Amino acid sequence: ENLLITAAPYGPGFVPEDFSDIPRTLKEQVQKAVDCYNAGAQILHIHVREEDGKPSKRMSRFNEFLAAVRAAVPKMILQVGGSISFAPDGDTARWPNLDTRHLLAELENVDQVTIAIGTSGMNLLDLISPEDRAGTSMGQPGSQETWENMYVEAGPNFYVEHLKRLRKNNIQPYFMLGYIHQLETVETLIREGLYMGPLNLTYVAIGGGAAGRHPSDLMEFVLRTPDGAVLTNESIMRTMHPTNAISIALGNHVRVGNEDNLYTPRKELMTTVQQIEWCANIANQLGRDVASADEARAIYKIGTTYDSVEETLRELGMPPNRRPGQRGCPVRR
Repeated sequence: ENLLITAAPYGPGFVPEDFSDIPRTLKEQVQKAVDCYNAGAQILHIHVREEDGKPSKRMSRFNEFLAAVRAAVPKMILQVGGSISFAPDGDTARWPNLDTRHLLAELENVDQVTIAIGTSGMNLLDLISPEDRAGTSMGQPGSQETWENMYVEAGPNFYVEHLKRLRKNNIQPYFMLGYIHQLETVETLIREGLYMGPLNLTYVAIGGGAAGRHPSDLMEFVLRTPDGAVLTNESIMRTMHPTNAISIALGNHVRVGNEDNLYTPRKELMTTVQQIEWCANIANQLGRDVASADEARAIYKIGTTYDSVEETLRELGMPPNRRPGQRGCPVRR
């Protein structure tokens, strides 16, 4: 399968002063999308800033940006981050409340909204070393407690309702899963008919409550992911490079960008565009092509939903549900 590259170039955990690659104004944010698309990324992971560079939580600002970027790169898959913004507000980094996050299902010009499954910790400093955050706002004295107590609230009362709202408005949910047990919860949602559609997901190996650096955890997640799903790797800081190389070799897909990483493997500053080009080069050396934007839409089945549990299981290559009293391994005849 040709390679999908998700670009996350809006650095919500940082401020524009941390790195010139982080755009500030609407015009700069749209141009960053164009640059990423021209470099080979087909998917844009979106967080939005106000004109002064501060993270925005206003849906009107999101719609303004989405309209502008849709006009600039009409074929790019627009994926809005389900956290909206987790940047520090006062002395705490936190996700918005559930009602605010539900508003994402009402956005216009959006293809996907990411969704977390299961409440968990999100201590970004767990795998971002003092060396890597030195010289950034994340490394300022007193910032450690701000970040290390962040968590993601995503219980069943949230994700079941959110999936309903996204489907109603023909927005594809994009699953962000930090470990296998969250994948098992998604399987339960599918088998119970609470989600019926393509399974596009990211293995979120950022530590602090999610998976960490060990490649055996990545391999186990790959093995447990249904054959009909589309799996992307996300890691953090310089761990991004080896795990993305592994994912490209395995036939999976990759995410890059200054939201996750600021550096080359040798700790030189590295823009999002350079990270896209790095992955495209690795794919080329392994004899794997980078997908076109049209191919990416077909791979992700944008706009597709299914009408039954059985259809969903069949399309995802999963065994059928066990019938009452049935023994042995359920098989499709």
